[in-house]
Amino acid sequence: MTRTRLDRQQILGFWAAWGGWVLDGMDSVIYALVLTPAMRELLPLSGFKNDPATIAYAGSIMFALFLVGWGMAFIWGPLADRFGRTKCLAVTILIFSVFTGAAAFSQSVWELGLYRFLAGIGIGGEWAMAGTYVAEAWPEDRRKQGAGYLQTGYYAGFFLAAALNYTVGVHYGWRAMFLCGAVPILITIFTLLRVKEPKRWERDQTRPRGGTLRAIFSEGRAKRTIVNTALLSITIIGLWAGTVYEPTALLTLARNAGFSPADGTRIVSLGTAILSIGTIIGCLLAPVLAERIGRKKTLAVYFTGMAAAIVAAFGWAFYLPDGLVPFLIVLFFLGLAGGNFAIYSLWLPEQYDTSMRATAFAFCTSFGRFVGAGANFLIAALVAASGSLGNVIALTAIPFLFGLLIIPFAVETKGQPLP
Repeated sequence: MTRTRLDRQQILGFWAAWGGWVLDGMDSVIYALVLTPAMRELLPLSGFKNDPATIAYAGSIMFALFLVGWGMAFIWGPLADRFGRTKCLAVTILIFSVFTGAAAFSQSVWELGLYRFLAGIGIGGEWAMAGTYVAEAWPEDRRKQGAGYLQTGYYAGFFLAAALNYTVGVHYGWRAMFLCGAVPILITIFTLLRVKEPKRWERDQTRPRGGTLRAIFSEGRAKRTIVNTALLSITIIGLWAGTVYEPTALLTLARNAGFSPADGTRIVSLGTAILSIGTIIGCLLAPVLAERIGRKKTLAVYFTGMAAAIVAAFGWAFYLPDGLVPFLIVLFFLGLAGGNFAIYSLWLPEQYDTSMRATAFAFCTSFGRFVGAGANFLIAALVAASGSLGNVIALTAIPFLFGLLIIPFAVETKGQPLP
């Protein structure tokens, strides 16, 4: 089968979106990688103890603040529908770059929390902007694979962060890692200078414009918007709980196995690389499965995999006497199932027309982050109360089981063109 050839602008636009998504993923996971050393330094400076329970509790609060900032990214949807995808894409990248770099100069947990909140506002908008751009700019016969390719960028960012942690982090510390997060400013300049708006969006500007946030809940769209938001909320709770605590769990397992702190840092980098490789494969498989068995069945397969992998990693391997190697093995499968995010990049744009597509994408993904923030506050409280990390994180498999009950109410778009 001959596929439509991509023109130069479609290729440039994709690499700008993918590059931003890579550095977005790198920025997101930097915090998870440097959580323990950053908290050890900043907690005493802020008047707190730096014991493992306090570090875990404060880390959850910090990450919840980051998710709240991420949730504020719903503002980018209406702006992108009104002013353009590429302009807003560039601004979101600029914001998360500046405030990630600023986090390197934090002198207290309060300052770090503020910078992570502000960076989250930028990071949260990048997915909606990039996903909407690729869906609209790429030809119909290629956009579905494009969604899978795009999503690999986020997890390539995980791999890049792991490589930086293995080299920069182990030698220069957590502050240098945050400074690396300022690099995406270069992507901002490239996007503004070289990438044009999708022709589909430009044509839509001739139509009368209404309140797009209201539109995603009108004319029979309320049910699909609510269902999409619920499914994304479940994905964010489970995946992010596992991702943010994966480095802490590996550090604990490495210490129990007798490794030095420096070796523990390298093992965390290895685990993050394994997780990212699995997720990249999962992202590439998602469009293929979605075209063969449908969007709903594919998401159900991934949800089942997530539930099983979370329990196996945090409920089983974490408590084995020699659990380091089994935990690392299970991380690959946790990553593989984590590729379910690629399904949303493919599926959400298919459910809304051009005038409201970015608004719907941003709203569904942002609301889920508020739910995820609340879940992280709860996780923090449970970790502090129980003094245990693994069993608490294993409980995040439960939302995926509820998700399997919600999926039948979603809209199936297999075989349908982009509206």
